[in-house]
This record gives sequence, structure tokens and C-alpha cells, in this order.
Amino acid sequence: MRDGFAFVDEFVPGIRWDAKYATGDNFTGGLVDGYAANRVVGTEALCAALANAQEKAAPLGLGLLVWDGYRPQRAVDHFLRWSQEPEDGRTKPRHYPNIDRTEMVAKGYVAAKSGHSRGSTVDLTLCDLGTGEPAAMGGGFDLMDAISHHGAGGVTRTEAENRRRLRSIMEDCGFVPYGNEWWHYTLADEPYPHTYFDFPIAD
Repeated sequence: MRDGFAFVDEFVPGIRWDAKYATGDNFTGGLVDGYAANRVVGTEALCAALANAQEKAAPLGLGLLVWDGYRPQRAVDHFLRWSQEPEDGRTKPRHYPNIDRTEMVAKGYVAAKSGHSRGSTVDLTLCDLGTGEPAAMGGGFDLMDAISHHGAGGVTRTEAENRRRLRSIMEDCGFVPYGNEWWHYTLADEPYPHTYFDFPIAD
């Protein structure tokens, strides 16, 4: 592990995680370069802020479920290559039903340089503190669609309230939201704002 980084689950007691890019359950449909373990990594500053967020969520009967944190640059490069490959339709209905995969970059869902690679961006949701059941948010992780935008129409009142609650908790803990993705937050005072790392995630 690089100095200044940590496994989120070792730093934040009780946090839940499912590192989607270390599995086939993601928009590429396969394992992503740089994810050799189903663990989530972040800067120590990110981990400390997530611990605060977990504490704020707990009195509401909620916890945090994290899907991604630090993302190696090689993973970002993998996404870019994949976005230019011929469409096979395997993940399109679930992850990008209304756009072509070649449009992902132009529409702001995939970036050549991702804030994740700086180590202080996180993809997450709220979950039931006891069961771990994810809160209803009106669209899943990495759904590249207008319904995933903050303030989007087409979600229920409960889903909108859950999004608002997540945003409130995260902003109170020093995070800035990304408008296109309700699950994506970056630490405002990130320690490496101009450095894009590429070390792999491994136990």
C-alpha cells in the first residue's frame, strides 16, 4: 500500500463495501485492470471523512455501502479502451440503456483522467445499518442516464429523499457532489489534487 493510503474497511469500523470493478458486476461486464482484490482503497483523508459520514448516518439507522474509491489509472485506461469496442449488448440495458458506449466520455460518465485516481473520490450509497440493504435511490450504481443526475425527475419521493439525505451527510463531512452521478463524491480538501496514481489494488 502506498504511504498516505489505506483500506477503507480497516479505517472505518462497520462500513460495508462491494468493489464492483474487482468483479464482473460492472458496466464492462468483466474484471477491470488494477483491481486484484475486492477491497476499497482511499487516501487516509478520505477514510477519515468517511468515518465521520458513517457516524452521522448511524443515528438514522443507516450505514455506508462503498463501491469504489481510489481507481488506478490503468483502470481508467481500460474503461476508455472498452468504450471504443464494438457493442455486444451484455451490459447496455442495465448501465447505459439510452446512449451508445462511444458517448460515455462526451456525456461525462467516463473520463480520461478521473478524480478517483487521485485517491479522494468515492462512489457509495446509504444502506440499512442492520441488514446492509441498500436504500432505494431510483437507479443503480453506474447507470449512465439522466435519471442518475442530482435533481432528476422520474424518481419517487422516497428515492429523492434518500438522495438528499446522502448528499447532506457527505457535504457535512467535506465532500463535493458530482452533478451527473448521485453516488459520486470528492473530498473538497483532497491531499493530492494534481496527482493521478496507478498502483494496483491488492491484499
